[in-house]
Amino acid sequence: MTNTSGNPASRQGGDTLLSSDRAPQARLEIRDLSVGYGPTPVVHDLNLVLRPGEVVALLGVNGAGKTTTVRALAGELRPLRGEVLFDGRRTTAPLHRRARGGLRYITEERSVFMELSVADNLRLGGGDRERCLELFPELAPLLPRRAGLLSGGEQQMLTLARALAADPRVLLADELSLGLAPLVLERLLLAVRAAADRGGAVLLVEQHVRDALEVADRAYVLSHGRVVLEGEARELRGRIGEIERTYLSNAELATG
Repeated sequence: MTNTSGNPASRQGGDTLLSSDRAPQARLEIRDLSVGYGPTPVVHDLNLVLRPGEVVALLGVNGAGKTTTVRALAGELRPLRGEVLFDGRRTTAPLHRRARGGLRYITEERSVFMELSVADNLRLGGGDRERCLELFPELAPLLPRRAGLLSGGEQQMLTLARALAADPRVLLADELSLGLAPLVLERLLLAVRAAADRGGAVLLVEQHVRDALEVADRAYVLSHGRVVLEGEARELRGRIGEIERTYLSNAELATG
């Protein structure tokens, strides 16, 4: 177990398993962040770093503060305390301005225009349609079909294809797998991994912890709005049973 005093994430007080040898500059970062809804914080004193070329998993039970954290990174929630940095510069910009800087945010709800065709959805996404179909060739025969008639897995492929087609600098993906079959989830996670391998910085919120750790480089575990464990994914995979029992069980949720 290695302390990382030079990394802001190491100041959180949780269990840390990070290696900080010559890490690239952060693409997106939060420092000492407290954020919530109204004056009451849901997330407390959080430090988190996203770097180019890596997938970072954010794990925890429902209500742990994962979506609140992602919404703060996206610009949908203003911090009560602390700051968000994009390319090393403090930002309070809303989502649409961060999007112009290369950030893409996939919410828990499937972000497709249900009344429009798949082709029109891809066009409105602003990316290269051929790139979308390269990522998910399953969408090609569905181009004329109304998006509302697609299966849940097809809708999520469409959502992710639109987000990835422009090679975003930052991708925030909140619960891609909700209601999806394992084979569909595997396709989505492989695409997320490929986005990082192309130089993107990816934050992945995922209920399927083992699957998330297979594609992630690092991970943070949240409990009651605080980071309680962080480290490299390969090390956390070796402690998965302990992590699930201690931080991701129904009993842990009940104590909140």
